[in-house]
Amino acid sequence: MEGVLVPIVVFLAVYVALTFELVNKAVAALLGVMILLVLHVVSEHQAVEFIDFETIMLLLGMMSIVAILRKSGFFSIVSVRIAELTQGSPLKILILFSIVTAVLSAFLDNVTTVLIIIPIIIELTAGMGLDPKMYVISQAIISNIGGTATLIGDPPNIIIGSKVGLTFNQFMLNLTLPVLVCFAAALVYIWATNRDKFKPIDTNLAKLFSVQLLLEKIRYQFLDTKIDKIFLTKGLVCLGLAIVLFVTQTITKLSPGVVAMLVAMILFVITRIDVEEMLEEIEWSTLLFFTGLFILVGILEQKGVIEWMAHNIFLRVGDNPYVIVLTVLWVSGIVSGFLDNIPFTITMIPIVKLMLESNPIPNNILWWALSLGACLGGNLTMIGASANIVSIGMAKKFGQEISFLDFARKSVVITLITLVIASGYLMLYLWISL
Repeated sequence: MEGVLVPIVVFLAVYVALTFELVNKAVAALLGVMILLVLHVVSEHQAVEFIDFETIMLLLGMMSIVAILRKSGFFSIVSVRIAELTQGSPLKILILFSIVTAVLSAFLDNVTTVLIIIPIIIELTAGMGLDPKMYVISQAIISNIGGTATLIGDPPNIIIGSKVGLTFNQFMLNLTLPVLVCFAAALVYIWATNRDKFKPIDTNLAKLFSVQLLLEKIRYQFLDTKIDKIFLTKGLVCLGLAIVLFVTQTITKLSPGVVAMLVAMILFVITRIDVEEMLEEIEWSTLLFFTGLFILVGILEQKGVIEWMAHNIFLRVGDNPYVIVLTVLWVSGIVSGFLDNIPFTITMIPIVKLMLESNPIPNNILWWALSLGACLGGNLTMIGASANIVSIGMAKKFGQEISFLDFARKSVVITLITLVIASGYLMLYLWISL
C-alpha cells in the first residue's frame, strides 16, 4: 500500500466535485488524472492501459445510433402515436407512456427517451388540466427501471458487461423478470397513491372535442410531417441489426462495442447524413468522464486500495452468500441514490471480483445484485440518475417546478419497493443455484 495517500485524496476530491457538481464531471475526472500524471504517481502508458475501450466503443456507437434515430423522427412518431391512443384518459396516459419509456430505455438510453417523452407528456397533461409533475416524475422513475433490463439500457450495465464479459442475452435472461415485476409494482403504487387524479375525463362532447384539438396541436407541434420514410427505415433496420448481433454474440463472437460501432458506421454511410452535425449530438463529456474514471479507479486498484477496501469493508460481512448478495444490492442501491452510480459501479467491480474469489457465488448472482442496486437505486433521489436531472430540467422549461422533496415523496417508496422485489428475486435465484 505504498504511495497510496495521493491517489486516495485525489479520488475523494473528484468524488466531492462530482457529488456537489462543483465543475463539469469530465473536467473533474480528467483533472484528477492530470494531477496524478504530473506527480508521477502513474505514467501515461500505464494510464492508457486502465481505460476500458470496449465500454467507450459501446457508448460511442449507441450514442451515434440514437442521434441518427432522433434525426429520423422515430421518437417523435412513437410518442405522438401513443398520445393519440390515450384519447385523453389519465390512466392510459400513465400506462402507455410508461410502457414506451421502459422499452425505449431498455434498448436505447433513458436520457434520450425522457428528452422526447417529457415535453409531449407535459403538453398533453397540462392541456387537459392534469398535474404534469406526477407524470414527469413517473416517467423518470420508469426510465431507470426499464434501463435496468439490458446490457445497453443503463451505464452501470454497460460497465459491468464490458468489464466482466457478460453478454446481452445474459442480462436479458437474468434481469427481465425482476424488472417487469418492479415496473408493474411502480405503476400500481403510482396509481394507488393518486387514484383521484386518474379519474376518466367527462364524456360530454365539448370535453372530448377539446381533447381532440389538443391531440392535433401535439401532432403538429412535435411531429414533422415531412419525415423521410427511407431515412427512417434505414435507421430502424440498422437498430434491428444491432439488436440481432447483440443477441447472437455467442455465435458471432463480436463484442457489443464492436457491434455498436459497426452499425453506427454503416448508418453514417447509408444515410449520407452530415457526420459533423451528428458528432455534435454525441455526449463527448460523458465519454471523457468514463475515460478519466477508468484511469482513477485503475490506479487505486494498482496501488492495492481496492483490495484493502474489499478485505476491510465488504469481506467483513462473513461468508454467508445470502448476506453477501443482499449487502451488495442494498449498499449499491442506497449509495447510487446520492452519488453518481457510474463511478460507484466502476469502483465496485474489482471489489466484487475479490469477494467472488473468497466466496464463489454461482450464476453471476453477485453481478446481478450490483446491477439491480446501481440502476434501481438511481431512483432514490432526483440527483441519483441523469434521467431524473434531465426530466426535472425539461419540466422547469415548461413552467413545472419539481423540488427535491416533490420527487422524493414518490421516488423513495418506489425505490424501496423495487429493491425489496430485487432482494426476493436474488434470494430465490441463489437458493435454487446453491
